Amino acid sequence: MGAHAHGTDEGHGGPGHGGHTHGVVEHADRRWLALALALIGGFMAVEVIVGIVARSVALLSDAAHMLTDAASIVLALIAIRLSARPARGGYTYGLKRSEILSAQANGLSLLLLGGYLGYEGVGRLIDPPEVTGGLVLATALAGVVVNVAAAWCMSKANRASLNVEGAFQHVVNDLYAFIATAVAGLVVVTTGFARADAIAGLLVVLLMVKAGVALLRASGRVLLEAAPTGVEPDEVGARLVAHGQVAEVHDLHVWQITSGEVSLSAHVLVAVGGDCHAVREGLEAVLSGEYGITHTTLQVDHLDEPAARGRADGEHCPTAHGPVHRAASYGH
Repeated sequence: MGAHAHGTDEGHGGPGHGGHTHGVVEHADRRWLALALALIGGFMAVEVIVGIVARSVALLSDAAHMLTDAASIVLALIAIRLSARPARGGYTYGLKRSEILSAQANGLSLLLLGGYLGYEGVGRLIDPPEVTGGLVLATALAGVVVNVAAAWCMSKANRASLNVEGAFQHVVNDLYAFIATAVAGLVVVTTGFARADAIAGLLVVLLMVKAGVALLRASGRVLLEAAPTGVEPDEVGARLVAHGQVAEVHDLHVWQITSGEVSLSAHVLVAVGGDCHAVREGLEAVLSGEYGITHTTLQVDHLDEPAARGRADGEHCPTAHGPVHRAASYGH
């Protein structure tokens, strides 16, 4: 940067970002997640046994879905520990994105299991085996109780985390699936319509695919460093360039390090005679107050810097990334 260039890298402020408080929150998250894992794991083992005895694809589908729930919670617990490790060496952000990687693995496992169970469900829809409806109904009703308890536990954890929220949604989906399975068991008991079990199993598959796609999409955006949902970079650029004394904003990047940790960097050109320090502080206040972005790196230069003079194409940087936002008074 030239003589008038200024930069800043603001840390994450606000409540909950202090070391002690953050540690307490993580400990509470681990406790609630571990309790939910114990509930889900114990019931899943029982459900597999009953599903085999009752020859119920709906119960086995539910058990497989609960397996992915349990796996997602385990991965979330591991990710919490990894993301808490301090940054060192080449990992300048630490291992914060470990939860995003586990969310990717969880989403993919949902799709793979959904494909397998969908295949099984279609086969049993065509040629339904004899199903013990009473066992299916009783087990599904017990599953409703267990999933309500597990969902309550997970609701106490930090759902701002993509992993925790993903696992929570899985448990809620399981709750809906158990309700569908209970209805299927009741239909089998009262009418003898065995295909109701396969239909309920296919409903579970649809829920698994829906959750898996949502997780892959959300975690993929983070890995591809797309702007967070609800933050439009062009809108942010226009808002920054509307600030007094700002002539141009380019190289504007908005991305997520991990769930709930948004970062922004930009190159800002200040009009001739403008106060770079005051402009930087003003822009940081706008980003924090209007967009909730407190981790910012702004390179601020005067418009008459040597790097800006002598450019035949009028661009400040030879290889600017993304659109250039200019104030109306600066022109194009």
